[in-house]
Amino acid sequence: MRTLHLVAAPLGVEFPYPQWWRNLEKNEGLQLYSNYGIGGAYGLIGLVAFVQLIRLQLRVPEYGWTTQKVFHLLNCLVSVLRCSVFFFRPALEGLHPIVTKLMLLDLPGLLFFTTYTLLVLFWAEIYQQARNLPAAALRPTFLIINVVVYAVLAGLWALTTFGKTSDVQELAYTISNLWLAAVFMAAAAGFLLYGGRLFVMLQRFPIESRGRRKKLREVGLVTSICAGCFTFRAVMIATSAVDRNDLEVDMLGHPLLNIAYYSLAEIIPSASVLYILRKLPPKRNPQGYQQIPSQ
Repeated sequence: MRTLHLVAAPLGVEFPYPQWWRNLEKNEGLQLYSNYGIGGAYGLIGLVAFVQLIRLQLRVPEYGWTTQKVFHLLNCLVSVLRCSVFFFRPALEGLHPIVTKLMLLDLPGLLFFTTYTLLVLFWAEIYQQARNLPAAALRPTFLIINVVVYAVLAGLWALTTFGKTSDVQELAYTISNLWLAAVFMAAAAGFLLYGGRLFVMLQRFPIESRGRRKKLREVGLVTSICAGCFTFRAVMIATSAVDRNDLEVDMLGHPLLNIAYYSLAEIIPSASVLYILRKLPPKRNPQGYQQIPSQ
């Protein structure tokens, strides 16, 4: 989620946390060790993704960088970055210029967006090809969307850091929140659109088989998990602009909110999807190559 500590105060809306919650958030030990716990969870996810990447490479080295391999590589990268940030979180407070801190806190979230929308791209390609619809423009569109998302946020980082007045910095903060919320809502819509289409197409497939039922369950679960986590993330980012003191994460004084947010937005969804997509592609056929169902 967006983080900014150099701009104007909150808008006057106070979130009604219970008193026990506020007391726990003031605990300095919890503030420190919650970061270690979140970082450790990301480290474990990164290790699982890396092991799965190695297993894939050993299973089918001749196929190069498939969608499945790139997905696990990006998952590993996101988790390593998050793990590093949380283990050294207090040190980030003193980083200058501020844009460096913003990049370290926000870049993993953007990479998470790229990682999981890669699944949307893969499902869109499957659907378009199965329907004999043109699919050549999907990959360029995916790349263009990601470039635009990163470029706009980079410009807002610069404006937030080098804006001449606090009003400019405040405006950049608000726009960046709205931009990220829109981006993540679009990702959720993409999962619902193409995950839903693929699910319906598989349901109508005339041949009943164990593989079809398994793929139906896989697509349904991944669609639900990813659409839910991106929607939750978009709502949290948007509401943090309303109450910056009580609803903004990535702050040292919000350990419980950090745990809840990162668990629901990234950690639990990542662990669940890695488990669901754990199956390796088939081994090479001695008489020829089989198509790999990149997941």
